[in-house]
Amino acid sequence: MKAAFVTPRYGPEVLGGAELGARMLAERLHEIGGWDVEVLTTCALDSRTWDDHFAPGTSDVNGVPVTRFANERGRSDDFDEWSNSVLHAPWAPMAAVREWFAKQGPVNPGLVAAAAGSDADVVVVYPYLYLPMVEAVRSLGRRAVLHPAAHDEPSLQLRALRPVFTGAGGLVFQTEAERALVAGSYPVAAVPQLVLGLGVEEQDGDPAAAPDRPYLLYVGRVDEGKGARTLVDFFARYKARHPGPLALVLAGPVVHRPDRHPDIVVTGPVDEATKWGLLRGATAFVNPSGYEAFSIVLMEAWTAGLPVVVNERCEATAEHCRRSGGGLWFDSYATFEVVLDRLLRDERLRRALSARGRAYVEREFSWPVLIGRYGAFLSRVAARAR
Repeated sequence: MKAAFVTPRYGPEVLGGAELGARMLAERLHEIGGWDVEVLTTCALDSRTWDDHFAPGTSDVNGVPVTRFANERGRSDDFDEWSNSVLHAPWAPMAAVREWFAKQGPVNPGLVAAAAGSDADVVVVYPYLYLPMVEAVRSLGRRAVLHPAAHDEPSLQLRALRPVFTGAGGLVFQTEAERALVAGSYPVAAVPQLVLGLGVEEQDGDPAAAPDRPYLLYVGRVDEGKGARTLVDFFARYKARHPGPLALVLAGPVVHRPDRHPDIVVTGPVDEATKWGLLRGATAFVNPSGYEAFSIVLMEAWTAGLPVVVNERCEATAEHCRRSGGGLWFDSYATFEVVLDRLLRDERLRRALSARGRAYVEREFSWPVLIGRYGAFLSRVAARAR
């Protein structure tokens, strides 16, 4: 059996997000599942501009052939201004919605044509949010398996996207919360569905970058859209009320750099060894994002032996904490302070939360189990599409 993965960015240089999930699944489907796998993607690395970074053509990435297509257009300068008029009109016609996608970028008809012309038994499209993905699903129909990576966001309510969600041959979700969100937005009950998640690739890690004092850790884009500003503001307020050695480490690409603070360390992007070193040395992991479809780094934190703290607004990460018993959540500064106080003062609680979280990951998200379920689902979709 052969699967083609279609995603807007691809490669080890892409840190986090839906594209990392696509790469992990593509590589493991080939290695563990024995599938013939190819990847079709753009030449972009930066999702803010969609400027071409890689050369077009085919190369090998960790044993998987990856074919890149140059973008015709990236993000338009007037995208943010123009976006509001569409996102506040969910019943906007497809022409207006397509223009919104085109202005967001990337525009890449070569990628869409390659997806439609692939000889793969099934074509995995990941995520829904970009024009090539929308056009690929519409052209592939029941041969497409869409991983929406959906959040509770205005773009999900664009009614013109209904044929994308209802016309795919299958839908794969990261959590039950994501499935419920999509089912509440579109009539997808008749579309085959799978709640899957992702596995963890554990490493020992390099502790060299870890501060020589207790610290909270955030790993991901340092971006207001990911809740980084909220975390920085809450942490600064906490330190003003509770002086001491506790630091906050923000590890990841910096989109919005926070104001300087003596107890906040901004590392910028880190490699896997450094990330795992930071995870293994932290007191707790905090994910402040209100918009996550899964959050692989949450699973990595539990695997590294950390308790986690999440934003209650994010249904996916809150679901993980409730199902596992491995984390706490906040909905305001007041609850953030209470949660942090409890964790810092109670080592036994920290150990109990981290043990429950690790057990949850081992039980639900081991790669052989995930790939077995995923391969069986893809085979069923391919059989229906013939």
